[in-house]
Parts: sequence; structure tokens; C-alpha cells
Amino acid sequence: MLRLGPVALPTNLLLAPIAGYCDLAFRTICREYGGVGLACTDLLSPQGLLRGTATSLDLAQTNDFDKPVGMQLYGADPDIMAEGARWAVEHGATVVDINMGCPVDKVTKKDGGSKLLTNLPGAIAMAKKCVETLDKVSGGRVPLTCKVRLCWSDADYAAGLACSPHLAVALADVGVVGVTVHGRTTEMKFSGECQRAGIARVVEAVNGRIPIIGNGDVREPDDARAMIAETGCQGVMIGRGALSTPWLFRDAWSLITTGTVPPAPTDEEKIEVIRRYMNLMREYRDDRYAMYQMNRRISWFAKRLPPCRPLKEAVRNAKTCDEVHRCLDRYLNGELHGGPAPAPTHAPAEEPAIA
Repeated sequence: MLRLGPVALPTNLLLAPIAGYCDLAFRTICREYGGVGLACTDLLSPQGLLRGTATSLDLAQTNDFDKPVGMQLYGADPDIMAEGARWAVEHGATVVDINMGCPVDKVTKKDGGSKLLTNLPGAIAMAKKCVETLDKVSGGRVPLTCKVRLCWSDADYAAGLACSPHLAVALADVGVVGVTVHGRTTEMKFSGECQRAGIARVVEAVNGRIPIIGNGDVREPDDARAMIAETGCQGVMIGRGALSTPWLFRDAWSLITTGTVPPAPTDEEKIEVIRRYMNLMREYRDDRYAMYQMNRRISWFAKRLPPCRPLKEAVRNAKTCDEVHRCLDRYLNGELHGGPAPAPTHAPAEEPAIA
């Protein structure tokens, strides 16, 4: 179990806020397999939430099954972020998180995301404002967490000048109940290896005051166990590794608690995951959006199947959801197999942004 202030999570494994991918349908799939302690929404613009824009409201969509749920806000204005936190409480958030880790230009150029690592007083003041607002509107029921990177530049990290240990301590001082640390600098973006030693320094600095959650390069169950063993962190956040393996939380939790990993889903079960996801997208959105998501996700879902290039091409060429169902049926009937072996599971078909 992992506790974030007043919130006790059923496991210490968290689904990261993956830009463009972490919709309610995908969170549901991961939860149905089990092992998810907390699932986060996509990155949310507080301005969009407060204006009620369709895109922002869709990204924040949740339901009773989707609990506990974290809503992650990004931005640079403390007052607007605090109002966004208020909105999140009123719309079902279990935990509110401030994004201090996204390296994507469209976020950092507006002084949000990991650009906050270059303005620590501003980042800390923003967190304090949000904590005060959350305490007022939720009576202390909904806490604040933050997600950070090691620091902005590779040179600072190499010189031992990572700001994350100091920042985590300062965030704890103003009432933040947990900090997730992605083990890369902003300049690294998603290249290179996660620097677990950097996460360990943050764990050491906070000295048990608040839980530190490690994030980065968790693709297999043993990666989660190794993250905890090598850093001393109290929880693990999983991002891109879950896109091809939504049962990764189940497997990692089993390994951590029992030392064993359950049998992998059969190919038939993996096809049913694809089918289930599409049907949920139709339910939560509409057929047009379900088809858009299937087109961009089929390569991810197919990574854990045997070579199936014909299946991926057929799904991408399908015009309706019913056609996608027929493609999946044909695969189960022995058609649409073959083609080059799938790329390694850590090589994404496209690079989703994770805070």
C-alpha cells in the first residue's frame, strides 16, 4: 500500500499521465487487469477546464470505476492553477498533481512543465497556493502531489547540481504529500537511460517525510521491482510501458508481493484487449474518435502479438468500427499473420509525451 496524505492507495503502482494516450478507456483497461493503485488523466490545461472546452472536459472524463484517479494540471500562473485544482476537486479528483516535468516545447515555452525547474521559488509558491486551495475546498480530503524531472540540463545533473532533491524537500514543506521523479533531465527528453541514482538522491533528501515515486523505463515487471530496490522509492509510476502491456501493473504487483509473475495473456486475450478498448472508446466518445485512436494505437497493442503486419495494415485501412472487428476476427481465424517481427517493446511507434 502507498499513502498520499489522506489517500491510501491499494497498490504502489501508478499509471502516468501520458499525453494523448491516457484516456478513460485506456485507464479502464489497465484497471480491469488489476494492480493499479492510482491512474492519472491526460495532462489538463486549467484554462481549458475553467472555460469548459470540449477537449479539456474529455481529457478529464472519469467515472465511479475510475478511482482513485489523479488529475494533473500544467501551467505557470499560480492563481489559475489553484482554480484548476478547485475544478478538479469538484469533478471527482482523488489527487491533484502539478506537472513540473513535461519537456515538450509547447508546454515549456509557456513556462509550464519542467520549465518550472528553472524557477524554484515560483514552483514552490504555486504548489503552496494549490495546497491552500485544496485544503479549503476539500477539507483536506484531496491532496496535492507534484511530478518533476531531475533538473533542466544534463550539465547540471553531471555536476551534481540537480535541483530535484532540494525541490522535493521544499514541496514537502508547503504541504505536498508526494513527489514523482522522472529519472531524466529536461534536455534528455525521452532519450538515454533513466538515471535511478538521481531518484535515489531525492529519496535520501526527503528522508521519509513524503513518499517518492520513481518513474522511467519501466517496461517489464522486474523493472518496477528494480526501481524500488535501487532507489528506495515507495512507489513506481509506469508510462509508455503500459501502452503495449496494460496488464503490466498486475504482473508487477504480483512480482513485488509474491515473487511470481502470472502467465501472459493468450493471443486471443490480447485481441480482446484491442476489441475492448475500441468498444469503450465508442461508449465514452463516438465511432469517429474510436477509429482515430485505433489507427494510432494498433502498433502499440500489436507489440505483444506475434508478427502481424497485415493485421496492423488492415486495421489502419478500416473505415468503420465494424470493419475493425472483422479484422480482429480474421486474425483469430489464422489470417492477417506474418510480416517483419515487431520492434522491441521499448521502441514506440510514435513518441507519446509523459510529464
